[in-house]
Amino acid sequence: MAHVFPAEFAGLEPFADWAIHGEKLRYAKRIASTMEELQAFYDVAFPLLEKGTAYLEKVRLDGIGDEDKHLLWAFCSLITVAFPVEAWGQPRVPDSGPSSIDAVVEPAV
Repeated sequence: MAHVFPAEFAGLEPFADWAIHGEKLRYAKRIASTMEELQAFYDVAFPLLEKGTAYLEKVRLDGIGDEDKHLLWAFCSLITVAFPVEAWGQPRVPDSGPSSIDAVVEPAV
């Protein structure tokens, strides 16, 4: 069975659908998710953040492998769900109505 993430991050495998390339798509998944789904992902990913950061700091971006790329994207998704989980208690920014912000430049990875 192929792994989405490096073996040392196997605990993230149930959340492989959070390894999303692109801020817009990560935001769309956040908005489409329930707080229970956001919390479940957060509860598994957040404790791995420090270990994941140390791991990814050793990875060269030129020629980055799929497992490492997916790990990077999953931690980008963790950033996307952190405020809803830690502060707002809802997927959307409170009192923001239909407003949105679009990233016009993103990392190439």
